[in-house]
This record gives sequence, C-alpha cells and structure tokens, in this order.
Amino acid sequence: MTETPTDFIRKIINDDLASGKNGDRVATRFPPEPNGYLHIGHAKSICLNFGIAIDYKGTCNLRFDDTNPTKEEQEYVDAIREDVHWLGFDWAEREFYASDYYQQLYDYAIQLIKEGKAYVCSLSADEIREYRGTLTEPGKDSPYRNRTVEENLQLFENMAAGKFEDGAHVLRAKIDMASPNMNMRDPAIYRIKRAHHQRTGDKWCIYPMYDYAHCVSDSIEHITHSICTLEFEDHRPLYDWFLDELGVKHHPQQIEFARLNFTYTVMSKRKLLQLVEEGHVSGWDDPRMPTLAGFRRKGFTPSAIREMCNRVGIAKANSTVDIALLDFCQREDLNKSATRVMAVLDPVKLVVTNYPEGQTEELDADNNPEDENAGKRKIPFSRELYIERSDFMEDAPKKFFRLSPGKEVRLKHAYYVTCTDVIKDENGDIVEIHCTYDPQTKGGWSDDGRKVKGTLHWVSAEHALDAEVRLFEHLFTQEFPEDTPEGETFLSNINPKSLQVLTGCKIEPSLQVASVEDRFQFLRTGYFCIDSKDSSSEKLIFNRIVGLKDSWAKKQKKAA
Repeated sequence: MTETPTDFIRKIINDDLASGKNGDRVATRFPPEPNGYLHIGHAKSICLNFGIAIDYKGTCNLRFDDTNPTKEEQEYVDAIREDVHWLGFDWAEREFYASDYYQQLYDYAIQLIKEGKAYVCSLSADEIREYRGTLTEPGKDSPYRNRTVEENLQLFENMAAGKFEDGAHVLRAKIDMASPNMNMRDPAIYRIKRAHHQRTGDKWCIYPMYDYAHCVSDSIEHITHSICTLEFEDHRPLYDWFLDELGVKHHPQQIEFARLNFTYTVMSKRKLLQLVEEGHVSGWDDPRMPTLAGFRRKGFTPSAIREMCNRVGIAKANSTVDIALLDFCQREDLNKSATRVMAVLDPVKLVVTNYPEGQTEELDADNNPEDENAGKRKIPFSRELYIERSDFMEDAPKKFFRLSPGKEVRLKHAYYVTCTDVIKDENGDIVEIHCTYDPQTKGGWSDDGRKVKGTLHWVSAEHALDAEVRLFEHLFTQEFPEDTPEGETFLSNINPKSLQVLTGCKIEPSLQVASVEDRFQFLRTGYFCIDSKDSSSEKLIFNRIVGLKDSWAKKQKKAA
C-alpha cells in the first residue's frame, strides 16, 4: 500500500486494502479494442493501470476486447503490444482476449434467458432505436419482450447455429425501458454477424456486445478495479447489473477518470482511420499523427510521455491539455540526454580565404554541456564550410548579430571569422561568402578580451554528409479541430504546412553512425532523430522531434 494517495483512484484502492476488500489483492487491466493504433490519450490509461499494479505489487492484464471482427486486425494487436512495451510496461504471461471467453459469455447469456432476464428481439435496428425513446421520453417495450423462455432459448440457439440472416434478431437484456439511463433500456447483448474473426475464425456467427463482454471478462480475470474513462460513467449501472444478475463470484469495481485530450489534436479512432485511409497522412505511424507509433517515429521518448501523464494527473472532470506541455516534457528530457551536433539546413558556402588549402584539423566539441559525463568528440574544420543562409545578411540592420560584410562572428568550437567579400551568380543570388579567420581564437575564444555577439554553427564542406530533414507542425490549424462551422468537418482544419521537407541539408560526419535510438540537438535548430522507416545508410533522413522554443514555459510565465 502506498503511504499517501496521489489521486482519488489510489485513495479508493487504499481504502479497499485497509478494509480487507478483495483479499488484499490489486488487479487492473488495460483493455484496448484492436480496431486501430493507440493514441496519446491511451498513454494515460496505460500508465495508470500498469502504474497502480506496480505501486501495489499487484497485476495488470493486457486484454484485447475483440468483440467486433469486422474492424479488428492482427496489425492492430501487434502495434498495441509494441506501444505498451515501448512505454516501459510488461504484462508477463497475462495477455488475454475477450474471445478467450466466448463460450463462457454464451453460457452466461443462456443463464440470463433461463432466468427471464434476456430475450430475443426481432425488431430491426431502426425500430429498436425508435422504441428506445429519448432523453426526455421513456422507451416502449418491444413486442417480443414477453416471449417465453423456451422460445427465447430456441431462437438464441438458432442464432448461434447460423439459421438467421444478419440483423434478423438480437439478444437483449430485460431491464427497464423507462429507465432515465438510456444504457439500461434493454440493451443488446448479442447480434448476428457473419464475419471471420482473427482468432476464432468462423466458429461463431454471433458476437457479444462490448458492454456485456467487458464486464464479464473483468470478472473472469478476477480484476479488482476496472478503471476506465469518464464516458463510461453512465455505463456503470449496466456493468453492475450484468454481474449482479449473473451472480458472479468476482465483481470488480468500475472507477472512471477524465480522459486525456490535447489541443490541435483529434483522438477519435474513426477520424484517425479516416486520415489514414484518405491519404491525409502517410499511415498510422506518420509523425504528425497523435498515435504512440507516430510519436515514437517522430523521436519522442517514453520517459517524456510518462512524465507528461504524471504532470497532468488523474482527475474526475474532462479538460483539454495544451499540446505544448508534451513538447515541454520532451524538451526537458532531451536537454539532459541529447548529443549536441551541427547541421546546416539551408546551406551557403563560406570560404575561409586565409586558411591553408588542403588542410584539415580536428577540433574538440562538447557532446552535451548539461551532462558532465557526455565527453567530447572531434569535428573536422577546413577552408570551405557551410553555414545557414539566414545567418548572413548583406545589408544588415543594427541589431543583426550574425555575419555581414566587415562583421566578426564566432564559429562554434572553431575560430573568429570576419566577412570580407560576397560572390553572386548571374541572378544576383549569393553563392559564396568569403571571410578571414583569426588563428589565435581556436576553440572560439579570444585571449585579448575582444568579444563578439554572434555565434554560428557550421560544417566542413569536404566532410559534410547530405541529409533530408523533415520539420513538423501541428496537423491542424485550430486548437479544437472538431469545432467547425456547419457544413464543414475536422478535415477543413488540416494544416497544409504540417510537413516541410528540406533536401540538400549538410550535417557533420559523426552522424553517419547514428541509430534510430539516438537523439540529437541540432544547434540552434531543435531536437532531431533518424526516421526509423524511411532513412537508410544511402539516404539519411532526420525528423525534428521538438524545436528549441519553449512555448509552454512562456505561457506559464505569462499566466503567473
């Protein structure tokens, strides 16, 4: 037991343990439906369920609620496993599926029919909706609600035997069509669906509904605390009704918490699937997608996502979190661990005219000034270099502290240089900048006390590697993409500038051996990593993880 509860869920668990409830056991589960990739909102549930199991030395199952075979695929199962492991959690041998319990679920349904608590309804889907009523008007009893137990048993067995067409009948719980809770108005338990299931094949042509399968699966697995997001709060009476009426030995407690929502993001799996299928993104793992696979490919670290979940906390009321908080957590993490390197994204040649032709020297560069154990590396310096085109201005204003004619600046880790000339092509575009260097300023420092305000990053032209660099912005232009005028959808808010591909970039040669696990700070530009999917030894591709600008801290300072 934890000494001090850090949220209301742990307070409930502490109270249960103090009272001896559940025999001092704590058992949770993370129960995704394998109908899409996990998104960043799922990270909160993963961290909560597995975190509670760790805190209380309990267990957390990974259970796939696979009750809808038409939308579920093995690809999604594999991706979910990978995402949970990537976040740092393990379920050992406790991987389960709702389909593991199909026979038990069917037997329980027979029990409900025999006890007069379920019936086969032959209304069409539209008629069921019509009979269900509204939030202000009670529903009406189905004309099939009073079928005899024998008739219901025979019809249900025939449903399972494949003797009816899809949609001809459903099995419904007999509860209360006048209940103020719409979920209690004789909800469906089983429907006929001739669909091949990824695990059970064609054994079944009837499939249990989620609300029924979920609570029974929790009970079968002896879950103690069934933790779910707030939209299931109105489903809790149904969760309890099924387990009470079935008289199960293990009755978990359902507890709801606020889901994780972000600005500039959509979290609906249906809408994420639409983005993929309609080609608005390159796939579920597109770095602009809010999926865990997308964040992983973009270069985010699991520790940053766990820290974000910790900062957001566990609440009872829904809210929307500024996506800048996630970037802040990632930036803090990478600031401590990422190797500093030099990369020129929009290069222009800089020729050091008084540096000996053909000469190369190795200069020392700090790998990470925030980490005293990070050490140094060697970077080559030569007569011809590349600098950022934006770091030079021919007719510079007074407060332009970078390179311009006659001005002296520092080349990071190298020397002071002074611009002496500019070479242009026939169109008037600058193709070369000429300068001289002061050999007494090696390392980028002067012993004579003179100071320069500008420090530029650079790479040696002879040794530079070619690279493609991908810069990402929010996938949507609006903070709340789903808030649209009538006649428009969230797709109207897609940001046409969400991906910018830069070719012809020049990077220092140490990056030749970079791996997908490595993260780097490109000096003055941002944090980057190798693209795990498209990059190769023949074509280096880097993704920007986050920029250096900290909009979250700025907003917090302004708010204070």
